[in-house]
Amino acid sequence: MTVYVIDDHPLMRDAITMLVHRVRPGLKVVSVPKLNVLDSTVERQGLPELFCLDLKLPDTLGLSGLHSIKAKYPNIPLVIVTGSEASDYEAACLEAGADLFLEKASNPNVIIEGLRSLLPADEAVDTADAAAPVPTKLSKRQKQLILMLDQGLSNRDIAEKLSISEHTVKVHFWRLFRRLGVNSRTQALHFARTNGWLGI
Repeated sequence: MTVYVIDDHPLMRDAITMLVHRVRPGLKVVSVPKLNVLDSTVERQGLPELFCLDLKLPDTLGLSGLHSIKAKYPNIPLVIVTGSEASDYEAACLEAGADLFLEKASNPNVIIEGLRSLLPADEAVDTADAAAPVPTKLSKRQKQLILMLDQGLSNRDIAEKLSISEHTVKVHFWRLFRRLGVNSRTQALHFARTNGWLGI
């Protein structure tokens, strides 16, 4: 598996590479300093299986880098790792096709957890996950989703209630399912009922 880290700051590229290797030691990580050399780098290094993209690059403006990558590699998971605040950009990035938004100022463990959700687990990680305790902490948004699932609301209904797009609702559900280790709304609701979470 090859992970492409696209950031113009060498120290940040090294830091993200280190965090990726903490999630999956031995992964091939390719550093890219700016977007206009990405295609030539892919030709030399091979197809990516995950992008880690900074929003603010010398040759991008706003979400242009995200739009460019998703246009060329629509099926490759992409995580935004940026100095920009989530309140300013997260919703727009998810709407544009990003799978995850992480602030560079986040605790390293938060970034590691986010990367882990997008990196396929190897056998060793599967074993560790099997022995892991049931998650006990959910984000405010995840708690809202569980309560809305219990109300039988559709993705469209949830999007209207939360004033977000249906695509963003799907992303939130994807992250919730990964958090709970389930594959569907029905399984998530059963999990919540079994663990007494419907009173949260």
